[in-house]
Amino acid sequence: MDKIVSLCKRRGFVFPSSEIYGGLANSWDYGPLGVELKNNIKQLWWKRFVQERDDMVGIDAALIMNPKVWEASGHVSNFSDPLVECKKCHIRFRADVIDLKKACVSCEAKDGFTEPKQFNLMLRTFLGPAAALNESEPRPGGREEKANVAYFRPETAQAMFVDFKQVLDTTRKRLPFGIAQMGKAFRNEITPGNFIFRTREFEQMEIEYFIAPPKNDKEWQKHFEDWQKEMREWLKEIGVDMSKVHETEISDEERAFYSKRTIDFEFDYPFGKKELYGLAYRTDYDLSQHEKFSGASLKYRDPETGEEFLPHVIEPSLGVDRTVLVVLLSAYTEDGDPDAKKVGAGRVFLKLKPQLAPYKAAIFPLLANKPELVKLAREVYDDLRKKFPVAWDDRGNIGKRYYSQDEIGTPFCITVDFDSLEKKDVTVRDRDTAKQERIPISNLETYLAGTCL
Repeated sequence: MDKIVSLCKRRGFVFPSSEIYGGLANSWDYGPLGVELKNNIKQLWWKRFVQERDDMVGIDAALIMNPKVWEASGHVSNFSDPLVECKKCHIRFRADVIDLKKACVSCEAKDGFTEPKQFNLMLRTFLGPAAALNESEPRPGGREEKANVAYFRPETAQAMFVDFKQVLDTTRKRLPFGIAQMGKAFRNEITPGNFIFRTREFEQMEIEYFIAPPKNDKEWQKHFEDWQKEMREWLKEIGVDMSKVHETEISDEERAFYSKRTIDFEFDYPFGKKELYGLAYRTDYDLSQHEKFSGASLKYRDPETGEEFLPHVIEPSLGVDRTVLVVLLSAYTEDGDPDAKKVGAGRVFLKLKPQLAPYKAAIFPLLANKPELVKLAREVYDDLRKKFPVAWDDRGNIGKRYYSQDEIGTPFCITVDFDSLEKKDVTVRDRDTAKQERIPISNLETYLAGTCL
């Protein structure tokens, strides 16, 4: 894990946020390469699950919604973690992730902990002029103003339920169909940590897949198992090490109150087996709650029978940041003995799927002090960057340039040498095998398109 964190900072994937001011606990910024990797993941997900399917549409909803949304969904009353405080150092912990019988992990005191209290995870804010005042601060006239309290959304799901009727009316979709959304969510976590695994601000890729009320368990289970398979295939497509992926059935006692069945896709992280994705059968809980609290009808009318009903929902929920992390962990490769003399020994490279790599290729002139090589290499670079994200590198010797690109996951390195001036071809080196071949410059676009898009 330390190697991944170091590589991410050194190479511009992920930086500590506001570091010049001492940072902010578990807040991270995606750098020039990280934002490309993250965007590639999101674009591939959107293409696979929205654009290539007839039964899916997308939305992009507001981060701050009417607070009544969260009352209806149960977040105001149920979205909480048990909180305890060390009686000596007063550091707070989630009661369900530490052993309360042992000494404090922060100060090692054995004075014990306070009784657990429920701590709501929603991140609260204020809208309008109330933003200038504390919620409990008396307002003019002696009244406490609470009407302007709002919350940053703790998940993207609820907007898809709240907008269900509008999506239905504007798209005329028939069941079964899904609504997808990517976007930020916020949770005031008590114990965030482990790099980008658990943060207070994160990004989700979620789908609410609406189905007719099932007549028996087999009907909803078929949809559930279809999405279970889709999530497996997605993990394979992005190059996740499937030997480290586990599908865990969540028991009745641990399952969310709205779910009839939940599976967690877990991953063997360096810090232990933890959740990666979730798949839940939410029944008609959400639509029924929003219909009840809002007074608006959210029913679906069957165009053939005229019957009206509230659809049920299968929810595949995927975290963008955790996807970035498991892709990096799966791709990180150390090639051979770092003390060995042979070529390639000790090489570190990211074996990223070409579709996800921040750069699809890097273009080099063999020698940076030969104008004729630089000129041709620049022409190749300028031509390719119209179609692909590519890098230019003319620093140092060619071996160091290769290894630098290997470490950031660039699939191919293209070198313009003296033969290129005469034969109009270049050397293309493969990242994973380090093998090289000569390819005509005129064929480069087709070559990259066949492997990287």
